[in-house]
Amino acid sequence: MKIRTLLLGTVVGLAFAGSAQAAPFHGWYVGLEGGADWVQKDNFVNHFTGGGPSIIDEQFSVKTGWAVLATVGYAFGRHWRVEGEAGYRANNLDRLKVFSPPIYAGSGPAQGDLREMTLMANVLYDIPLTAKLDLSIGAGVGADNARLKTTPSFSDSTWDFAYQGIAALNYSIGQRSQLFVDYRYLTDSSPKFDGGPNHLSFDDIHKHTVTLGLRYALEPQEEAAPPPPPPPPPPPAAPSHFIIFFGFNKCNITAEADSVLSEAASAAKSMGSASVTIVGHTDTVGSNKYNQKLSECRAHAAESNLEGKGVPKGAISASGKGETELMVQTGDGVKEPQNRRATVDLH
Repeated sequence: MKIRTLLLGTVVGLAFAGSAQAAPFHGWYVGLEGGADWVQKDNFVNHFTGGGPSIIDEQFSVKTGWAVLATVGYAFGRHWRVEGEAGYRANNLDRLKVFSPPIYAGSGPAQGDLREMTLMANVLYDIPLTAKLDLSIGAGVGADNARLKTTPSFSDSTWDFAYQGIAALNYSIGQRSQLFVDYRYLTDSSPKFDGGPNHLSFDDIHKHTVTLGLRYALEPQEEAAPPPPPPPPPPPAAPSHFIIFFGFNKCNITAEADSVLSEAASAAKSMGSASVTIVGHTDTVGSNKYNQKLSECRAHAAESNLEGKGVPKGAISASGKGETELMVQTGDGVKEPQNRRATVDLH
């Protein structure tokens, strides 16, 4: 129970570990692992045929043992792996139940052990869960050399066909190393032991193995590609609204106004504007009729300036609003500089 709890805690710890980026594990690698091993209950039944005429069935129960496994493999990119595996498992016998069908004859402690050496070929598929954590599933086939010893009367070994299912969690702890928790379900097909006058023939033996191990790549691993840089921000939109100001009772273009109109002309050309609208304005000094003419003069002055800077005449519309659209609301007869203006809008 302590071993199972420790292994479960390791699995949970890996599942919630950090997720810093790790490169895909690929190329040749080696692995070494060790852990707990136990025989599935009621699967170790001997059909005993000895020297006498009677048939006796014996059922061994086996204590939890230990296992050590070594692997050499090759990882193809991000998912598929193939590997060769050599394993050694050892379990002590616990109790022996004897049946003389249909009668239960009794039970008692069993002395001896079951030791197995396996040679397997595995195929595995890795499923990424996070940047550093993979889930592996796979299967393997091979041979199992099982040796049964019941002290002091019996000892024999046999080679048999074996197959297994595999599930594992792999956690990258470096560019060339992985820590993993592995589970194997191994089946040894109907082993038969011959110990002189006694011939022991068993059903399939099913074994569970849970290990903790380290895998190391023999070839340098590629560094994970950094995430692409964010796209550059879009360039700021060119201004499409400009204002120029005039002196009192004037419609000539000042140096400051000429600079603003230069920006407007450049923006119109870069934007490919279809039209430019210019509207002239005045303050409230003077009659409405006079201010209307003054506002139109200011608009046409801006129009001529833009034409001189390369803006087509046909793209420009110029008009005046007199004192009807004040920027700063004032009473009549007030000299307000911000109302003496012309606006330029690009469309």
